[in-house]
Amino acid sequence: MRRKPAVAGYFYPGRREELAEMITRMTDLEMKREKAICAISPHAGFVYSGPVAGAVFSSVILPDTFVILGPSHRGISSQLAIMKEGVWETPLGNVPIESQLATRIMENSPLIVEDERAHSEEHSLEVQLPFIQFFKKEFSIVPICLSYDVSYEELEEFGKAVSQGIQDFEKEVLIVASTDMSHYVSQKTAEKKDFLAIDRMLKLDPKGLYDTVQKEEISMCGFQPTTAALIASKELGAKKAELIKYQTSGDTSGDYAQVVGYAGLRIS
Repeated sequence: MRRKPAVAGYFYPGRREELAEMITRMTDLEMKREKAICAISPHAGFVYSGPVAGAVFSSVILPDTFVILGPSHRGISSQLAIMKEGVWETPLGNVPIESQLATRIMENSPLIVEDERAHSEEHSLEVQLPFIQFFKKEFSIVPICLSYDVSYEELEEFGKAVSQGIQDFEKEVLIVASTDMSHYVSQKTAEKKDFLAIDRMLKLDPKGLYDTVQKEEISMCGFQPTTAALIASKELGAKKAELIKYQTSGDTSGDYAQVVGYAGLRIS
């Protein structure tokens, strides 16, 4: 299975040279890198969220394997959709799926279903790849797409399945949780609501994040992948979370009346 890019030329440049040039402007090769268990990164068009994603990936020592968790924006038939084999293409090259790790994660939870169609048009995982490719020539991924219908109890089981699979894999793995924050609210409202959620992330509090997003009606589209990533990270021994960068679409567009928020965090 070759998964073709769904949003190249739309969310980010479709030409290799132009894409590499854009990412160069959004990353910092001099930034101090630290080993991490998880990175939380946004997934909008690069012109808006790219500086935040670039900062996060600039701050982390990147291993050879990544488990990427993202929400489905189009609706999927399965709760947790994995691709177990194949290759993902971007203008910067091809990225193979790490089938051994994918299998080990699946073995720990019957909720995870092999579902290639769930990934064919979804952008939330795809847009993470060019940033990783900019820094690493060779690496593999396990892509998992989450339905909006997943409950906290299911996320808890899933997060533990991811952590157990990574432990059984016995190699360095970075979990990447793909999420944007508040959608189409004022800058003031976005900052207020987003930092309620960010505070829970900084405290490594997955249940608190899940509950806060629902109670405060925060339109954080990837709160379920982020919740699962926090659960997995804690199981893997995470002790701290740091906010690397926060901004909104208003910082690019100049329109602060209707913004989307973007947060990048490193968990170690």
